[in-house]
Amino acid sequence: MDLATLLQVLDSTVRLATPLLLACLAGLFSERAGIFDIGLEGKMLMAAFFSAAIAFVTGSVWLGLLAGIAGSLALSALHGLASITFRGNQLISGVAINFLAAGMTVLIAQSWFKEGGRTPSLMGGARFEPITLPLAETLQKIPVLGPVYYELISGHTLLVYLAIACVPASWWLLYRTRFGLRLRAVGENPAAVDTAGISVVRLRFAAVAICGVLCGIAGAYLATALQAGFVKDMTAGRGFIALAALIFAKWRPWHALWATLLFGLLQAIALRYQNIELSGVTIPVQLMDALPYILTVIILAGFVGKAIPPRAGGEPYVKER
Repeated sequence: MDLATLLQVLDSTVRLATPLLLACLAGLFSERAGIFDIGLEGKMLMAAFFSAAIAFVTGSVWLGLLAGIAGSLALSALHGLASITFRGNQLISGVAINFLAAGMTVLIAQSWFKEGGRTPSLMGGARFEPITLPLAETLQKIPVLGPVYYELISGHTLLVYLAIACVPASWWLLYRTRFGLRLRAVGENPAAVDTAGISVVRLRFAAVAICGVLCGIAGAYLATALQAGFVKDMTAGRGFIALAALIFAKWRPWHALWATLLFGLLQAIALRYQNIELSGVTIPVQLMDALPYILTVIILAGFVGKAIPPRAGGEPYVKER
């Protein structure tokens, strides 16, 4: 593999890993506070639809981004209401959100645009365009470092850089602030946090809200940056892959970055290399496409070492009287 091909694969890896990274960080905040959320898929799907729909109608990708975040936050509020306020089963609530989003997006899209459950293609100001970083074209001719800067580091959309910036920001928020300390404590021992006079409900709703914002950005990226519009079930299991990456990362921000890049790399390889021959045997394209999902199953089966979730995760908190 020459340098140009390697850079193209790595460039695709970054692009494909971006929604996984945002969704993984979203799940990290929620689960660190003790709220398991398998509804990441549904939130991303809802955000993808509303961002594409509003961006097409208004011609503004920024209004589309805000609409996507709002749609995701609405589902996050529903999940918080069910699992925090009414102390319902968090897994069932997440499943319900996934089904709700899968049905509502197609129904509204068909009623709104009459194009078989999809939105019209986005063009111009309705999409996020790639950003060329300073001196990228000038430095392109420098051996090795020039192409790396031009092809791999430069040329991504704003949301890609935002997703990468969210990793150190999440680490700082969780491990260097009072809010982060309290958030992690709520996921481990909510009774102790409550005894200290801190509202467990408020902290968990804050975590769910952060989860909604990040899922909203992830969904908007899918529809307005990675692709040019919304299509039915366009998340394609990315929410569940993000959950597997979160377990692989053991609920840590920096580990989440490398885990999602690994999944992104597998997706990039599957897209670029079709019908590979090994020792005279042709590997079916379907097997290549299934690589990220096979890794998801392996991780969830527990072959990467024991990952211990927050101790109070999945358990509704009942305040003692």
